[in-house]
This record gives sequence, C-alpha cells and structure tokens, in this order.
Amino acid sequence: MGVMSPEKLVIIDYCGTLSLEAPRFGRPENLLRALEQSGLAALGISTPETFWKNIVDPTWVKGSTTAIGYAQVMAERIASLCLAPDAPTSEIEAATSRFVAMYLAASRIDPHWQPILARLSEHPTVITVVATDHYAEATGKITGYLDSWGIPAWKIWRGEESSSPPESGETFAQLQKRIPDSQRSPRFFVANSADLRVWKENRRFWEILKSQLPLESVRRIFLIDDFGFNEAPGDSYGERAKVLARQAKTVANLRETFQAEVEVDPFALPGEDRGCEEADAGLIAETTARIEAFLERRS
Repeated sequence: MGVMSPEKLVIIDYCGTLSLEAPRFGRPENLLRALEQSGLAALGISTPETFWKNIVDPTWVKGSTTAIGYAQVMAERIASLCLAPDAPTSEIEAATSRFVAMYLAASRIDPHWQPILARLSEHPTVITVVATDHYAEATGKITGYLDSWGIPAWKIWRGEESSSPPESGETFAQLQKRIPDSQRSPRFFVANSADLRVWKENRRFWEILKSQLPLESVRRIFLIDDFGFNEAPGDSYGERAKVLARQAKTVANLRETFQAEVEVDPFALPGEDRGCEEADAGLIAETTARIEAFLERRS
C-alpha cells in the first residue's frame, strides 16, 4: 500500500463539536443525576460545585495528558480528599467507573455529522483528524462511534515513549505494515491529548501528528473547533478568556508547524440555542457546507 500525499488536512474537535452531548452531560441537572446514580454523591461529591472545583479542575492536567484515565484520576483524588474516609478503595473505584461509563455513553457523536464524516473518510486528497483534549478512555469511544458508521479511524500515539505501541494506537509506519495492500490507505485518525501527552494548543501536539502521518504535501488546513466555548457552566475549560487564548495558540502553532494556510471555523452555539436539536442540526449543516466548499477549493 503506497503512502498517499494529501493536499488538505481537516481537523475536527470532539467534545463540544462532534459531540454536543458531551458538554451537556455536565449541566447541573444532568450532573446531579449522574453523581447520585453513580454513587459519587454518597462519597461526598454531591454538588456540581464540588465536582468541578474539587475533583475535575485539580486533576485535569494529569487526566488529559497521561494514560491514567478519567476513572482512576478521579478515584485517586476522592481518596486523597478523605471525603468518605470509611469507604473502601473498591467502592470509590466502582463509583468513578460507573460515572465515567455514563459520561462516555452520553458523549455520542451527533448523527447529523455522519454524511460529511463518511465523505471525508473516502476523499482521495484529504486526511481527517479528530483532535481532542480528553481523557484516555475517550479514544476508544470515538473510534467505536466512527466504526459503527463504517468509518475506520486510526489512533495516533506518542510512539517515541515506548518500544512497542500501547493499546491506544500505533504509528503510521506500523499501520502501513499491518494493513493488507489490498485495502485503501487510511485517511481518518484520532489524536487525543491523553495519548500524545500534550494539549492541542501546544505546538508539540501538531509536531507529533506531523511526524507520524504523511502530511508533507499539505498546504491548506480546515479547523473546526469550539475551543471549549460550548462547555457546561462550571467547567473552567470553557472560561471565555481561556477559549480565546486557546484558539489563538492553536491556530498559530498549526500555521508554524505545517507552514500552511489555516482556515478556522469556530463551532459555537449561541447561549439561547444550547440544547436545541434544531439549532444543533442547523449549525452542523452550515459547517458541512463550509467543509464541502473547502474540499472543492483548489490548493
């Protein structure tokens, strides 16, 4: 199987863009229900304020840039706070695992994205990357959703840190050797900060991507991302100053890394339309039209 040389790169964010239900899981009414049903409320994590300020915010860096995973980093934090000193470790781990399972189950990719994602996966001159700042468990969930639509997506990982690929992915060179020559070249990838060990706003994220994929010929990049704008209230990742800074850093590092033209399409729902299915479908349709125009544009 020959290595392709795509002319264009399409980058799509996951949480808040492909999946609008992921941030909505964190809304107060939904979060309260999940904390109760998972058993976390009984362990002292009974309010959204406690969840965000005492659990998520202090562990976000570790959780999103290592392979430890959401459930484990949360369990360790709860144990260290001694909010339920008599609770055995097994009970804490079971509750965090239930919570994470509920979150991931709710974090589906909106089905309105399916037609354009399928088109991108078959386009001969484009590589598509789902790029996300997320916990390790999200990688398999994303590829699973795509696979259910018949879209094979291959996982990127920070390969230089291990002599053999972990379960979270493999290098493009290894991928080329494993896939039979009769199959088409892979065009769809997932890059998770937990697998790359660095956030998207950091230049290193894109350098790793460039080193592992055949992107030497890319001259145009289309970036679709909410940059955290659609996050639930209380999640510090969605603070407006951080969103604007994250967008500026991400775009600057993309341009510097690839020496390419970067077209940005911020995927931001107006506040009054968040949670409205009609608004979701409309924004996805508008974004799909812009992706189509990008694909038709000559390099």
